[in-house]
Amino acid sequence: MSTIAEIELPAEEFALYETLTAFPDAHFEVVRMAAHEEKLTPYVQVSGDDLSGITTALEADPTVSEAHLVDDLEKEKLFRMNWEGNVDVVLHMVGEEAAAVVEMHGRDTHWQLRILFPNRASLSSTSSFCEENELSFTVRNVYDLQQSAGRGGFGLSEDQYETLVVAAEKGYFDVPRSVTMEELADSLGISQQAVSERLRRGHRALINSALRPDESTIGS
Repeated sequence: MSTIAEIELPAEEFALYETLTAFPDAHFEVVRMAAHEEKLTPYVQVSGDDLSGITTALEADPTVSEAHLVDDLEKEKLFRMNWEGNVDVVLHMVGEEAAAVVEMHGRDTHWQLRILFPNRASLSSTSSFCEENELSFTVRNVYDLQQSAGRGGFGLSEDQYETLVVAAEKGYFDVPRSVTMEELADSLGISQQAVSERLRRGHRALINSALRPDESTIGS
C-alpha cells in the first residue's frame, strides 16, 4: 500500500545549510529534481523580501557544485543547481526504495519533505539506513493512500485517488520520471488536462486534510 510520509531533515546534514542560515527569512522550494549517481539536480525557487547576495551565497555553499539563475523576479528567483555531498538520504529513498519526492521546502535550519513510498517497509528501510549512517531522520506524520480514498481520510474523490495511485505505480513521481503525463493519460483513458487537474486537486486535498485540517477543501 502506497504511503505518504512527512519528513524533516536538518539542513546541516543535507543541503544548503550555509545558504539557509544566511537567509533565515527566505523560503526555498524544490519545484523539480533529478537524481544522477551521487548528486541531485534540483530546480529551486527562492522567495523573500531581500534576496540580494543569494547567488554569491549559493556559489560559496559547499553542498552546491553548480548554481545557474534561470529566472529572476524582484522577490523570487529560480535556480538550477547541482547538490553533492550530504544528499545520501534522498538518493537512497529515490534510488533504493523507489520513493518519490512530492514536495520539498527549506527554511532557516531545516528541510520539510513529503515523500511517497511504495509501502511502509520502504519507509522503515529508509529510517534504518539513516540510523546506520548516523543521519537525522524525523518522521512527523505517516498516511496510507488507501485511507484517503472516497469520502474518508484525506477527502480525495475516487478519480483523484485512482489517478494518484496509478501515477505512483507507473513512476510519474520518480526522479527522473518513468512515465510522461501523456502516457499516464492514455493508461487512464482521459485527457492530459484531466490528469493535470486530478493531480493538482488531489495534492490540494492531501495538503488541506493532512497539514491544514481546519481549512476548507472547496475546489479540491
